[in-house]
Amino acid sequence: MSSSRFVRLASVLAVAAVSLVGVPASAGLAAAAPAVPADSGVASTISSEKQITPYRVDLTVTSASMGGDVKVTVLSPTGDAPRPSIYMLDGAGAGEDVSDWITKGGAEEFFAGRNVNAVFPAGGAASFYTNWLKEDPKIGRPQWETFLTRELPPLIDARFHGNGSNGVAGLSMGGQSAFTLSSRNPGLYRAIGSLSGCPVITGAKNEAFVKATAAMYGGNAEKMWGPAGGEYWRSHDPQFRLDALRGTTIYMESAQGKPGEPDRRGDPESDLPPQIVYGIASGVEIGADSCTREFAVKLTKAKVPFTLDLRRVGTHRWDYWKLGLGRMWKVLEPAL
Repeated sequence: MSSSRFVRLASVLAVAAVSLVGVPASAGLAAAAPAVPADSGVASTISSEKQITPYRVDLTVTSASMGGDVKVTVLSPTGDAPRPSIYMLDGAGAGEDVSDWITKGGAEEFFAGRNVNAVFPAGGAASFYTNWLKEDPKIGRPQWETFLTRELPPLIDARFHGNGSNGVAGLSMGGQSAFTLSSRNPGLYRAIGSLSGCPVITGAKNEAFVKATAAMYGGNAEKMWGPAGGEYWRSHDPQFRLDALRGTTIYMESAQGKPGEPDRRGDPESDLPPQIVYGIASGVEIGADSCTREFAVKLTKAKVPFTLDLRRVGTHRWDYWKLGLGRMWKVLEPAL
């Protein structure tokens, strides 16, 4: 990544490392704001497409809700047999034109030839893939929830022979977003996956993490969900919508931040010493691990089944998410 992008990412990860360590106390049930209406009055179209390989097509989708073009990569098998779709979300430093899952996560090689439409939206940096409440000078007012849940699936199904069976998964920020999207749109997804995500967004520490993530690109999280811990903010916290997750296959993975071989190599795209890169990535993964465990406890108490893979070695970096993709897919694929 570019030096400026790495500095922004390092800054937010440093804040998150402090913010996420520890488990926040949860408050009572929030009044639930309604999910996006099914008949939202918005539409989108595939305005252009480019065939990159026999299995990869890069789309430009013109979206009414997003107010412009969204870049979307689709990995799909050949032929016209119906197949399910999995929507894959990036973390806070999402690629602008092509998803980081494609450029860093090895997804193109992993999904080649598999019987699924793997869908990768680009441009979601620091957005939480949600509908922003107000205009933000830096982020704008994206309407990701409407785009991802109402506009894009019909286009994907029509163009790539989707059978209406959907899953959603992501890493870090995208892992959180996967749970929020699913809990606010019951029945849309049959499977949810999170690698190093933090599903819970209320409580002082988690609210600080959300704010720091939005600030990564100069955004203000209160433009996204209103005052921290307020009604609209809490309506996006899946811990208050656990019933909506019943019947959905759930996979969560996190690690304890112990160093592995990738951490000893450092980051070839960064000028920072390996020990600094490791310290940031380890701190954030420890926080994500704590948050993942917290959410697992809530799911257990609510008797919502899930698969939890807690790993000792691993930090907050793509080397581990690439490996986690295969483990996650083994759980999600049968549900689709």
